Amino acid sequence: MSSVVLGGIVFSCLLGAALIGALLRAYLPEHHLSTESRDAIKLATAIVATLSAVALGFLTASAKTTFDHAEVELRMSVAQAVLLDRVMAHYGPETQEARSQLRKFVEAQLDQSNRDTPADDLAIEAVQDELRSLMPQTPAQRSLQARALEVSGKIAEAHWLLVETESEQLPWSFVAVLVLWLTLLFATFGLLAPSNATVTCTLLVCALSVAGAVFLIVDLAHPYLGLIQVSDAPLRTALEQLGRP
Repeated sequence: MSSVVLGGIVFSCLLGAALIGALLRAYLPEHHLSTESRDAIKLATAIVATLSAVALGFLTASAKTTFDHAEVELRMSVAQAVLLDRVMAHYGPETQEARSQLRKFVEAQLDQSNRDTPADDLAIEAVQDELRSLMPQTPAQRSLQARALEVSGKIAEAHWLLVETESEQLPWSFVAVLVLWLTLLFATFGLLAPSNATVTCTLLVCALSVAGAVFLIVDLAHPYLGLIQVSDAPLRTALEQLGRP
């Protein structure tokens, strides 16, 4: 489910809960909304509000950590790709095909970040195959081949780690419970608050704000899929560096 759709669902749930609470107020016996009853309801909902705040904070911190880690991993992977290209360039013209495969790999990653074409998950393995097929003639070439295989292995490891990260999902049961708590809170707001334009606008803005928070959490938790994505600037910079003599 996309972050925009989930945010819209949360907004509708909260606004609908407030409306139901306001409608329910007209049908409740008067003693159900006495001062003592209101105080008891406020105390109970204060606990739910505290739990909701803690849960929102936890999810926001977790999503931001995921986003930051993805950004760091991308930069490290790009730096290693440029390093690998320079190592192969020092090896000699025999690595031309491997360097071409490496460029295709980086281009595939850029296409994937733009969602234009699917990434070629086997491109980095093609680079490694080309490196293994080299026949070094000097000790320097043997050292460069070993170094290139080491760096390409790190790139492959980072790439498959990235693939696994993209497939990870938020704890949806946790999100569902959080939305339930928030819905209960807004139903209480509608039940206890007076019916006037100021209260209505305030509840509308609050529902929109909470839905926006949920949207940000889901979007940040998927750094390569949502509206807020990890910048592809390092990949573009790497493409300018690859293939140089």
